[in-house]
Amino acid sequence: MAVMMASSLFLALGALTAAAAPPPGVWTPDQGNGSYLNPVLQGDYSDPDAIRVGKDFYLTSSSFANIPGLPVLHSKDLVNWKIIGHALPRLSPVGHYRTPRRGGGVWAPAIRYHAGRFYIYYPDPDFGIYMVSARNPAGPWSKPVLVDDAKGAIDPCPFWDEDGKAYLIHAFAKSRAGKNNMLILKPMSADGTHTLGEGRVVIDGAALPQVATSLGMADWSVIEGPKLYKRDGWYYIFAPADGVKNGWQAVFRSRRIEGPYEARDVMDQGPLDDLGPANGPHQGALVDTPDGKSWFLHFQDTDSYGRRVWLEPVTWKDGWPVIGREGVNGIGRPVAGGEKPIQGQPEMVPVAGDDFAHGLNLGWQWNSNPGKDWADASTPGELRLKAVPSSANLWEAGNVLTQKLPGMTFSVTTKVMLEPRNVGERAGLVLMGRAYGFIGVVSTRNGVRIEQVVRDSAKNGDPETQVVADAPVTGPVWLKMTLAPYIHPTGPSQYSPQWPAMERLTDAQVSFSYSRDGVTYAPLGEGFVSQPGEWVGAQLGIFSQAPMGTPGAAAVRNGSAVFGPVRIMR
Repeated sequence: MAVMMASSLFLALGALTAAAAPPPGVWTPDQGNGSYLNPVLQGDYSDPDAIRVGKDFYLTSSSFANIPGLPVLHSKDLVNWKIIGHALPRLSPVGHYRTPRRGGGVWAPAIRYHAGRFYIYYPDPDFGIYMVSARNPAGPWSKPVLVDDAKGAIDPCPFWDEDGKAYLIHAFAKSRAGKNNMLILKPMSADGTHTLGEGRVVIDGAALPQVATSLGMADWSVIEGPKLYKRDGWYYIFAPADGVKNGWQAVFRSRRIEGPYEARDVMDQGPLDDLGPANGPHQGALVDTPDGKSWFLHFQDTDSYGRRVWLEPVTWKDGWPVIGREGVNGIGRPVAGGEKPIQGQPEMVPVAGDDFAHGLNLGWQWNSNPGKDWADASTPGELRLKAVPSSANLWEAGNVLTQKLPGMTFSVTTKVMLEPRNVGERAGLVLMGRAYGFIGVVSTRNGVRIEQVVRDSAKNGDPETQVVADAPVTGPVWLKMTLAPYIHPTGPSQYSPQWPAMERLTDAQVSFSYSRDGVTYAPLGEGFVSQPGEWVGAQLGIFSQAPMGTPGAAAVRNGSAVFGPVRIMR
């Protein structure tokens, strides 16, 4: 009875929400009636991995060049999540990451619990595979230990077998290693601190026969992100294949950890006449609830809105998982929602915005390793940001303090008071990405002015376009930024098979306004269409700087900007 009801609920919710737009404001997956809607994490929690310890679930994700890195989230029901800390206060090498290395840093991690300790293994494709550990998942975590220095090694996952032997499985980034589409299994020391030898290829995509997908037979490509499990005497490798937006979830199984492995596509978006609600549903974590049921957390790429996390039910047939609801040839498809895995837990979402009542909350991340004097949150209710000398192109500036996008359609407001010491110092409210735009205040020879700036191709160093309000400012200014989804076509893709998501982009139409009294807002500038960052979605943020080429860039002393609460609204 319960299975039939849950199945019906999954189908009904899938039909209901496939075409429905999410409500404005901060997204809440818990519907308050015992059901949930995907995504369970609206923010950009790329490459998620999760575990259960007792009655508690813990999740971590890629953080790339954002600091602090390796967010750690906690849940009691797989639907309602809270950030409880970060495992990485600084990126190593520290000096290298004082510059924002867009697309570098922490790639897909794995979290595990072994012998009374939590472990996170993460790759930096330019430096190797690292491990941090802790008794308490909220921290403190140990300093990173270099476990393996293979060139271009990515997406590690540790595994401690029942006989006490330890292993590490990982993939390769072709951009660094010159090869990919293969998974390597290496013996590892029992304490998990270093690999032992070169290991062996256990999955070679180039040598595999074609796989059946919902769109027909396909070659294997870009196999990466492996997670290794053991269940009922079988070793299972869960791994994404075929890229990010177009990818599917593969599973490989064997009676021996060294292989040989059988292979299947166990979840994709489905046939063109019956698409599931999420494109590229893949890369994530298999977890079980205390009642023995299986669930799968994975990401789904939504361009400027990042890689959002979805929750899927898992059923087992003949020793193979079916993720989501069963479709063509037994291949699973993502569901839009369903009955919550565990009932009775309070609604909760990761923090968004900040009232600065108790310093910086855990939602903030810098764009590089920060300086100790960049921020002062010692006064309750406000945040003082130093006018740090940095590139006028914010893509190249690490002193931008950012958060993940908490919804699809929303506004964000803050109050700012510029206290400059030099001409050119500026501060503002920004949406960061390969293109960015902000509204803020700038110190000029004729006083402080309100400005709205757009840089359409920040990654390529294109110039800013600037609109400046007429009247000077003598006190605080309230800033507002409003986002709404903007879906537009892109060029043809070379992927085969190809789902429709490869032919469109989901970005945000962004507009800006300001107020001198915090009540009445006036628009400024034409706004812009967002772009994602490098392997991340767009990010909302605040900043204060003395741009290079202005007097403050080489001044003995610099001013600052005082920000009031950052609020997320419908």
